[in-house]
Amino acid sequence: MLRARLVIGVCLALLPLFASAQANIPLVSVTPGSAGGSTYSTSIQILLLMTVLTLLPAALITMTSFTRILVVLAILRQALGTAQTPSNQIILGLALFLSLFIMAPVLELAYRDALLPYMNETLDFETALAAAREPFREFMFGQTRENDLLLFAELGGYGAFQTPDDVPMVVLLPSFLTSELKTAFQIGFLLFVPFLIIDLVVASVLMSMGMMMLSPMLVSLPFKLMLFVLIDGWTLVASTLVNSFVV
Repeated sequence: MLRARLVIGVCLALLPLFASAQANIPLVSVTPGSAGGSTYSTSIQILLLMTVLTLLPAALITMTSFTRILVVLAILRQALGTAQTPSNQIILGLALFLSLFIMAPVLELAYRDALLPYMNETLDFETALAAAREPFREFMFGQTRENDLLLFAELGGYGAFQTPDDVPMVVLLPSFLTSELKTAFQIGFLLFVPFLIIDLVVASVLMSMGMMMLSPMLVSLPFKLMLFVLIDGWTLVASTLVNSFVV
């Protein structure tokens, strides 16, 4: 009985190969193109597409505005002193949708110049991938500091780049992330200072009144929340984050 099950399992596993052999269509093939490129079989294209989909979370973090927004929102929550309010899920959701709003022109260009022609079979996979990469490279160059580019180019042993097209992705990605972290901490510092002043004032008042056992954070929290609500803080933070990007 066990032997029969093994035979059936092997036959089922080899069934796609038999079907492909009958149709004389190889599962894996690379055909040289007329213009010097290569045309990959459908199975290889599906494999590459699945690989790209698995790398989407990393691309979301490293090639978009997500990092800056998430860091700023985390610092803002720390400055308010509200512990886990808003929750991590809400902060991640807000950062995600703000990133989609900011990256909409870039995504539209990638769809129009790369994905749509590839779906219409007017571009091959390699050309479409290169066309989809260009809007993201332009976006990252708009946010990256020149000093960071020079630093990672020097660390990688690269010479001077004549044009932005000469900068490889292995240099652009860490330069972009480093610049994003710098900008995020600068914005976070400006957000933190007003709330820090409120904490210092409340702590000084409590000390002068001899209330040593009362936590200054507990007293200052309502004042910080009231200030944040009165100035329409969430709208100001969102607009500041959106305007901080060059798209």
